[in-house]
Amino acid sequence: MSEPRLLGICGALRAGSTNRLLLAEARRLFGPCQWSEGDLRLPLYDGDLESRDGIPAEVQRLADQIGAADGVVISTPEYNKAPPGVLKNALDWVSRTKGGPWRNKPVAIISAAAGRAGGERSQFALRLMLTPFRPRLITGPEVMVADSGSAFDDDGRLKDARSVTVLTDLMDVLRGEIGRG
Repeated sequence: MSEPRLLGICGALRAGSTNRLLLAEARRLFGPCQWSEGDLRLPLYDGDLESRDGIPAEVQRLADQIGAADGVVISTPEYNKAPPGVLKNALDWVSRTKGGPWRNKPVAIISAAAGRAGGERSQFALRLMLTPFRPRLITGPEVMVADSGSAFDDDGRLKDARSVTVLTDLMDVLRGEIGRG
């Protein structure tokens, strides 16, 4: 089998986000793959915009990336006890595209947050948001990096051995789900 196509989606827009670092660690620990990242810099969903202009090209590009991927890793921050608006907006837009790109797609969710729960509420809410699209959500092990501002070394690697082990385990489960087809 050729290398799996893996799509990373970071719910934080900031280049230096700890969720972007966590996504890079997931990629590294997943092992050999064809990696791409989705861009969440999309217009706000607006039914009038959709009626007038159709699906924006950048939304269709994201939907196509999801559809072409063998698996998806979403790294979400927690903003005010929920996933960020850009992530919800992307889900809303992609839901308007044809073909149901999320359907039966293996999806792993990870999070990094400043708080002590590491994004637990954000992950829970994101799982609920994804449910109507019928992906194959991987339920565990759960990767929630708390106090994320202190969790990475100068090279962007997770410092905590337990976090590395749990993220490695999750990537192994994702690889197995991809292999199931």
